[in-house]
Amino acid sequence: MKSRIITVLAASAAVMLVPSIVMAQRQPPPTPDQRFDRLERQVQQMQRQVFPKGRPADTAGFADDPAATQSSVVVLDQRLDSLEQQVANLVRQSEENGNRLRNLETAIGQMKTDQEQRISTLEQRMNDAAASAPAPVAEPTPPAATPTKPKTTTPPKGTPPKATAEAPSTTSVADAAAATDPGEDAYSQGFHQWEAGQYDQAISTLKSFVAAYPKHRRVSFANNLIGRALLDKGDARAAATALLANYRSNPSGERAPDSLYYLGQALMKLGQAGQACKAYGELDAVYGAKIRPDLKKLETDAKAQAQCS
Repeated sequence: MKSRIITVLAASAAVMLVPSIVMAQRQPPPTPDQRFDRLERQVQQMQRQVFPKGRPADTAGFADDPAATQSSVVVLDQRLDSLEQQVANLVRQSEENGNRLRNLETAIGQMKTDQEQRISTLEQRMNDAAASAPAPVAEPTPPAATPTKPKTTTPPKGTPPKATAEAPSTTSVADAAAATDPGEDAYSQGFHQWEAGQYDQAISTLKSFVAAYPKHRRVSFANNLIGRALLDKGDARAAATALLANYRSNPSGERAPDSLYYLGQALMKLGQAGQACKAYGELDAVYGAKIRPDLKKLETDAKAQAQCS
């Protein structure tokens, strides 16, 4: 009897389970949103257990990571501000250094331009002094003098005597070196011709000497003496050209200062007192204290004659 009752109950239970199994098999699987909701509920439940005082900040993702606090946020802001300030300082210093470099390059370029302009102005001024002068009236060439009866000439007003201008610094040295130096002998010959008033012969001899001995120390003397011979024979314009060329081609030559002085004398002959004063000013500006005492005295007298300011 008992066994029959148990059999009936088992059969009834089986009949009742069949519909529930069928219903479970027909229920659709959960959607992703449902699964996310379920996970969020589980996480929230776990957070309530781990953080009983409240929900942690968003930065607390793991159990061993501390939650963000107000003080840590302030520190991070300060560090960010410091980094931004350092970057700004670096940018400012870079711009300042670039500006200084540009200013330095500009100053160097301006210095070069100023120097070139000063040199060009000086050359142009000296060229104008010689090129813009009016052509003088040609004077007759004095006849050549014989060695036994040299021609005596009266030096122009403002021109120093030949004995003080050339003879002390030229003849003694030339006579001492003539026996061993053919160049010195050639220059000495031209000097003596000029001293005797044979200006054309002196000019020809001195030009031949310059062509034959272009590196000789007397080249500056010879070119200066050529200009003086032209001035003595009355060709002031050609004299100014020769004297200016001697100064410009060899400004460190021993007679370059003399050429500037006699350039002023030639310009005075041409009626160019203002240009003569510029030549005297150039003499002072370039040579200054290096001017010989005798030449300095001649220049002082010439400035007074030209009424230089």
